[in-house]
Amino acid sequence: MTSIFARAMGDEFHRLHPQLQRRFSVGLESGEACVGRGSMDRIWHGRAFVKPFLALGATRNILVPRTGRDVPFTIENVPYTDSYGRETVTFVRTFALPRGPRRFDATMVHSPERSCVLDYLGTHQHLATDLRLSAEPDGSLLIRSGEHRFREGLLDLRVPELIGGDAEVRESFDDATGRFRIRVRVTNRRFGPLFGYEGTFRARYVDALRHGVRAGLRPVREEARA
Repeated sequence: MTSIFARAMGDEFHRLHPQLQRRFSVGLESGEACVGRGSMDRIWHGRAFVKPFLALGATRNILVPRTGRDVPFTIENVPYTDSYGRETVTFVRTFALPRGPRRFDATMVHSPERSCVLDYLGTHQHLATDLRLSAEPDGSLLIRSGEHRFREGLLDLRVPELIGGDAEVRESFDDATGRFRIRVRVTNRRFGPLFGYEGTFRARYVDALRHGVRAGLRPVREEARA
């Protein structure tokens, strides 16, 4: 058994920079959690008409409706077993913006059926997104989103491309500074850029069992459907 990310990437996982291999080995087998702290050089969003959609998503900790520069940033990657017995890793990002912190929450599991990492977004896991991970020639990690699905009660709907967002995440490690660099960009195929951020952070690793999953880190509601 390996981390959910190594399982999704297969042999390609070993082409990542060693520091990225360690960061994405967080899991129940490694026994490690990762907490990153740094600063986002900028947080941006697209044209004015996207702001109401970002604000709506922010009510469930999906996306961030504000912009900023040099924003203090924390990311918490903590493994646990969810209520359906699946190994899960939190991706909770907190942006310390001047008018109050904003969170962008996700929890990730490996989906053998879909041969990818499944990304549940927000506090209630209403949105599920397929993530495809690949190693770039320079050892950086590229993550691209695939199909989006909305789940609420009996509803299980594929989100149309017209209103969906395509996410691209690039994460690398700078040997000179000892910091991870991350760049996130979410676009819509018709309306263009929606939201993104970029910056750097340092990571520290802690014993996952001893550290535990702090209150408020797990989603309010968990979704069984993959």
